[in-house]
Amino acid sequence: MDLEAKKRLIEVVKMARGSMSQRAFGKLLGVSATAVQLWEKGESIPDTQNLANIASRAGYTMEELLNYLGVKPVPQSSDINQIIKLIKVMPLSQVAIIAQAAAQRFAAVAESLGDEVQAS
Repeated sequence: MDLEAKKRLIEVVKMARGSMSQRAFGKLLGVSATAVQLWEKGESIPDTQNLANIASRAGYTMEELLNYLGVKPVPQSSDINQIIKLIKVMPLSQVAIIAQAAAQRFAAVAESLGDEVQAS
């Protein structure tokens, strides 16, 4: 993070804290007063969760805050990664339906490949 972005982040942290003490603000976020102090000195940067909470308290969305800081957001994960994440938490009955559809697709491709091999 460049110097200008650090200065902006310091402003936002202070704005989010308002009149609260560093200790009270830290307690609200679940961090130490020292962590808040380091953020306000520009010596460390809040983690993603704390940054989101700070953004919200300062009246920003996370995207707005990142734009204000001049930080490029991490690109969204691909669709396949999102699908895999969903499958990992789905009930097994739904995963079975997906697996059955995949098996049918594989069988259809295998059958069409077999037809091509026989034709040649």
